Amino acid sequence: MSLFFGNSSSVRTKELECVTLAYDTCWGDTGVAMAYDILARITGPRDLDALSLGELDRLAGEVRDAIVKRVDAVGGHLGSNLGVVEATIALHRVFDSPRDRIIFDTSHQCYTHKMLTGRAYGFFDESRMDEISGFTNPEESEHDWFRCGHTSTSISLACGFAKARDILGQTHNVVAFIGDGCLSGGEAFEGLDNSATFKTNLIIILNDNEMSIAEDQGGIYGNFAELRATGGRSARNFFSTFGFDYRYVENGNSIADLIEAFEQVKDIDHPIVVHIHTTKGKGVEWAERNKEEAHSVKAKGSSPSGETYTAITRARMLEKMAADPSIVVVNAGTPGGAGITADFRAAIGDRYVDVGICEQHAVTFSAGLACGGAKPVYFVASTFLQRAYDQIVQDLALNQSPATVLVFQAGFSSIDATHLGVFDLAYTGNVPGLTCLAPATAEQFIAMLDWSIDIADRPVVIRVPDKVVHGREAVFSDADVARFEVKHEGGDVALVALGPTLELAGLVSDELSARYGIVPTIISATTYSALDRQLLFALEDGHRLVVTLENGVLYGGFGEKVARVLGRTPLRVLCYGGTKEFVDRVSTKELNERYHLEPEALAADIAEIL
Repeated sequence: MSLFFGNSSSVRTKELECVTLAYDTCWGDTGVAMAYDILARITGPRDLDALSLGELDRLAGEVRDAIVKRVDAVGGHLGSNLGVVEATIALHRVFDSPRDRIIFDTSHQCYTHKMLTGRAYGFFDESRMDEISGFTNPEESEHDWFRCGHTSTSISLACGFAKARDILGQTHNVVAFIGDGCLSGGEAFEGLDNSATFKTNLIIILNDNEMSIAEDQGGIYGNFAELRATGGRSARNFFSTFGFDYRYVENGNSIADLIEAFEQVKDIDHPIVVHIHTTKGKGVEWAERNKEEAHSVKAKGSSPSGETYTAITRARMLEKMAADPSIVVVNAGTPGGAGITADFRAAIGDRYVDVGICEQHAVTFSAGLACGGAKPVYFVASTFLQRAYDQIVQDLALNQSPATVLVFQAGFSSIDATHLGVFDLAYTGNVPGLTCLAPATAEQFIAMLDWSIDIADRPVVIRVPDKVVHGREAVFSDADVARFEVKHEGGDVALVALGPTLELAGLVSDELSARYGIVPTIISATTYSALDRQLLFALEDGHRLVVTLENGVLYGGFGEKVARVLGRTPLRVLCYGGTKEFVDRVSTKELNERYHLEPEALAADIAEIL
């Protein structure tokens, strides 16, 4: 649920700047900010036991400052973490982690937890910030139980923990901490439905900050509002209907109130929901005012400059929607990551549907829209589309529902392992009946978008590039679905570049020509669900080697399809892309080196074979 959702401000807020300036003046020779008098002494949760309530409140201030400092330096989730500082301190004061299992849903609110479990150095020591991730990670600490980054999983995980505890005869507490719109996800409902039948200890803490990433979406949040308005006493209680015991804490940013509530439910013998009302972005005025923008922000000075595909998409969609009232934009609770700004949402009105954080529903909802005569365009990040794989296969492809899926944030990046965007190319490209496109230029992207919405009578996936590259004006038709384009005629070796890797192919060609006297053929491929077999077989004439390039995992990907088709010919095929692996915060430079996706290395490989 994270991926820097929301548009980061190009000008740092006054609040963040003031905090950063304060820290810049208080570093000691050890690299530890001396302002953190209490936090610097916390090596584990039991260090909290000796602190008074006043000291815990001071600790909360230091923790909050450290969150701002880290986010300012390396980016990350700001608002979600600021809002749960007190709740996390109270959790660790009352419960005995790691004996008691505390599971953070999505874990984009785990920064305080990390500081209280011996990892504060990753927040106030800039030289060590890259040693910890922005999500829970068992490789970092025994206090982290899962690598979590996708939403709505904590209750299901807690159910498993509780059952395992009981059959093994153990007695610890199991706590699921969920919020930020995560209860709109289908898995959360499934977990609630199952856990309500348990007759054993299971504690669900609902962090109700009245927000998802943007506004909360779904009828369940209306009941939460009613519970807040009545101090938890409304006769209409979603959780009580399931059969849960229930507690409400109005001031979810009061350590004293939270400690009291958590002590009341510790060691309970049945499932209970503790509903706490918190303020997202608590303690930073700008973050409290701009909750969507502050959900997650980029590091200081790292905001992208120049033209973006999100802006190009918004502009084109506004034009098309003005002319065609049947077009509907769909999103699943992550508008900022796909460039769906508040202004854009306002401009298209009720033809924008945020279904909440539930990708499965978003895909099937889109299929229903399409079959009902509308023209849905589903905006989604690559890492979240994989949550709806069955719906892609069954409801889109099998039923040939004419919907458009725009996949953003696809390809190699230096992001956490929980949010990689490299798998969609393989898992979508192998679904029958699904047309998968990868434009190389902005003009191709617009042409494909127009074709998919206006003409195509089938489900279409368009893998939106990251970097904007312009080319000549483009058109796209049914005949172009399996048609590759020869960009440059050469000999001996053909470079077949999928989508935006065309730019790399040009650089490799320059390197081959200048260093080795080899002039390759360059082919632009813009479809990865089908191949231009006629063109590929024609490469037997005048070529010995075919090299494929793609910005996704090779296993099941584009290059393997090409190699399989050409396996019956004398042509040798080399496939370049990513290895099937989980990489965690590895720079794109290092990945390109690892995968030989650099002009010099690639050209040397080709020259050696030829």
